[in-house]
Order: sequence, then C-alpha cells, then structure tokens
Amino acid sequence: MQGETNLNTLLQFMQRTLREGEYVFCSVNHKDNNYLNLKLICTFIEDEGLTLILSRHLADTYELSYTFVFRMITLSVHSSLEAVGFLAAITGKLAEHGISVNPVSAYYHDHLFVPLSQADEVIKLLQEFSS
Repeated sequence: MQGETNLNTLLQFMQRTLREGEYVFCSVNHKDNNYLNLKLICTFIEDEGLTLILSRHLADTYELSYTFVFRMITLSVHSSLEAVGFLAAITGKLAEHGISVNPVSAYYHDHLFVPLSQADEVIKLLQEFSS
C-alpha cells in the first residue's frame, strides 16, 4: 500500500495523537548490543554511537543519561516516504512559535518528539492545518 503524496491532503486529513508517556533520546556505544533487547521506539546508528529513543521510565531504570524529555505525537495519515513538504510545513509552523521538534518518519506515519511542556500547544497548532 502506497502512502499519500499530496501535501494539501496530508495536512487536511492528518489526525494528531498525543501518545502516553515521556520519551528521551540516549546515545550508547554502538558496539554495545545490551540495549537492543529493550522495548525501544527507535534506534539509529551514527559514527559517534547508537542513538536510542525510548521511554523515560526505561532510560531511568537502566540508568541511561539523557538531556531532554519529550512527548510523542503520531500523525495518523499514511504519508508516502516520497511526500514532499509535509514535515517542512509542520516543522516550519512550530519554528514560527519557537518550538523545537525531532521528527521521525516510519513506514506508515510520521512521529514528532516535542518538548514535554509544549505538547498541548503543538496539538493546537497542528489542528490549524485542518481548519
């Protein structure tokens, strides 16, 4: 099943789901496979180390260090991995309001990791796309 590529359709019909919990980004030695058995949201291999995205609770349990705490918002519209401008429109709007965002594109949906204290504001700003 191929995802949507039309920017107007994507913005108008996206549903915003604020996920339960708090999330963090951690970096560990990429040769250390001990963390791969955890219930991770995402991993990414970089030259400097293995980035883990996981629940704050799990990071605290395993004493993993992190700098910021985020909420995760899932954009429930099946966007194509080839869609042009979808995340640019969203991140641009958030930037206009001084809100940082760390987007992750998965096969079916895009996910936004936004500062814990600004999650409700982000939901309201995203609603403006479908009004």
